Amino acid sequence: MTGTLRRLCAKLELLVVWLAAFGAIIVLAQMAWISYGVVMRYVFNSPDGTVTEATALMLFPVAFAGLAYALKEDAYPKVTMVTDLLPARLRHWIEVLNMALMLGVGGFFAVAAVDATMRSFSSGAASEVLLWPRYIFWAPSAFALVLFAAYAVLRLALLIADAPVAGKQTEG
Repeated sequence: MTGTLRRLCAKLELLVVWLAAFGAIIVLAQMAWISYGVVMRYVFNSPDGTVTEATALMLFPVAFAGLAYALKEDAYPKVTMVTDLLPARLRHWIEVLNMALMLGVGGFFAVAAVDATMRSFSSGAASEVLLWPRYIFWAPSAFALVLFAAYAVLRLALLIADAPVAGKQTEG
């Protein structure tokens, strides 16, 4: 069972890395576009009216593109001053609880983002200046949040499957 979970988790991690790379590409595009806007405004005295809205809209998908990658790399901040003093078994179950809470929050936002994507697609809502369809910005965010939730489910299942056995001495 855990072997299958680990293989599935490894396959999903490939997608997680690609999504983080996509987020990095968006950041580079924003950086170039903002730099272009600054040069046009202050060097050529001809401001580009689309830079501000376009780069602001690109911030939304970027905000979620690295969520699952941060989970993969265990990059979320943790305060372990108290939990380090606890026995390994209790520390493990606190980690399970933490992962369950992350899944709950991530799952809530995934449902909200998918709903917003569907609503913006159905309504045909567009950005104010550029008139770009809003679902273009909701869809990558929804995908990132659904991926985060799926990855969190797998990580939670692995944590539960790897639970220390009562009475068995574990290092910690």
